Amino acid sequence: MSTSTVSPGRIGLLLLLTGQMLPLIDTSITNVALDSITQSLQATTTQLELIVALYGVTFAVCLALGSKLGDNYGRRRLFMTGVVLFGIASLLCGMANSIHMLLAARVLQGAGAALIVPQILATLHVTLKGPAHARAISLYGGIGGIAFIVGQMGGGWLVSADIAGLGWRNAFFINVPICLLVLMFSQRYVPETTRETRTRIDWLGTSSLAAILCCLLFPMALGPETGWPWQTQLALVAILPLGWWMRSNALRQEQTGQHPLLPPRLLKLSSIRFGVLIALLFFSAWSGFMFCMALTLQAGLGMAPWESGNSFIALGAAYFISACYAPRLIARYSTGRILLTGLIIQIAGLMGLMMTFWYSGMHTSAISLVPATAFIGYGQALIVNSFYRIGMRDIATHDAGAGTTILSTLQQATLGLGPAVLGALFLHLQQHYHGDYTRSVIGFLAVEATMMTVLLLTTFLFRRTLNINPVCASITAKS
Repeated sequence: MSTSTVSPGRIGLLLLLTGQMLPLIDTSITNVALDSITQSLQATTTQLELIVALYGVTFAVCLALGSKLGDNYGRRRLFMTGVVLFGIASLLCGMANSIHMLLAARVLQGAGAALIVPQILATLHVTLKGPAHARAISLYGGIGGIAFIVGQMGGGWLVSADIAGLGWRNAFFINVPICLLVLMFSQRYVPETTRETRTRIDWLGTSSLAAILCCLLFPMALGPETGWPWQTQLALVAILPLGWWMRSNALRQEQTGQHPLLPPRLLKLSSIRFGVLIALLFFSAWSGFMFCMALTLQAGLGMAPWESGNSFIALGAAYFISACYAPRLIARYSTGRILLTGLIIQIAGLMGLMMTFWYSGMHTSAISLVPATAFIGYGQALIVNSFYRIGMRDIATHDAGAGTTILSTLQQATLGLGPAVLGALFLHLQQHYHGDYTRSVIGFLAVEATMMTVLLLTTFLFRRTLNINPVCASITAKS
């Protein structure tokens, strides 16, 4: 199979962006269905955490694998395979008659998402040049805000409408016709591209990463509910030898000229390390925020799913607007300054949300959340745009794929772990405040504001380093 240089055209671009929206929508659409799932399948808070977390963790683990498979066997082929898998998994999610079946289907959904997403950016990068490439990348970056709005609003409406008496199941069934539509036209309108030389897949690194994330995810999700038995403690301790083993194998592969999943030489770069810090503090806080807010609005304040979804319209709209203008702002004012601005706006939004819950309590409405959530959404987009620019700053051209894989894997892993780790914190606060949701969410938001403050102070201390011009040439020479 030879690499095609044919442009995808408008229809092909639309199909690719629709494919991108599917996994992103399902990151947020489940949040508005959590209370309905609880009533239907008698799910515990811990199991709700896993519904969100397992999808994100599987997505992260399989992301690099999906990228390599697309490079080796054809990106259109893997894109369509991912859409098929995602559609089947969505059907199984909607048909689930037990919480365990739903969790298994969410794992399958995460694997499908990991096959879809890497092919999109790679296809756009290979087939488009000049202004068309710039426009496509801008659409790719801004689509997160659109997907968020569609997921929250559409999911809330689908659950509340209770079409055919299916309730929350419609939030998953809706993916099936969209997948079929994408499949019908992708063969004709999406160009096939491959890498000229095949690369070896780091199966050992992939399995090691999966084991590490599982040893973190399940203890953090199950520990608070089970009283931290020795099995959960042992799993957490096992992370250290697994991490050492993964690093040792990666070093061995580098010495023999192979390409490990997470190259140790790239992890030594200050830009990558700062990217890791952003991922750990921001993306985990982001996904944890959406999960805990959904629980508070529905289970705590008694909002209907459609009302809960509409509560975040301002956040999604502000995110989209900010994402569209962020590249211009970064080009003008420097990445470090934009990151600081985004963090300040984000912290202001979190403080505003705390004040809203403090004064309104159980009478908090969707309208009263608009000012604070708009600030949060606007700040989030500035931080996300800064994340990849900072993380990729010191990456040499020939390492661009590996650098992107590291950052994307970290992003998805922390997005997946956020609901489990911060959900466990929220559950602890609930127990402490005897089921008082408003006091629990205020305490939770205070923790998130503290995490953002730590990131703000770190960014301020290293602001000059962040604004230094890329040093790709020197990195290339050293490597």
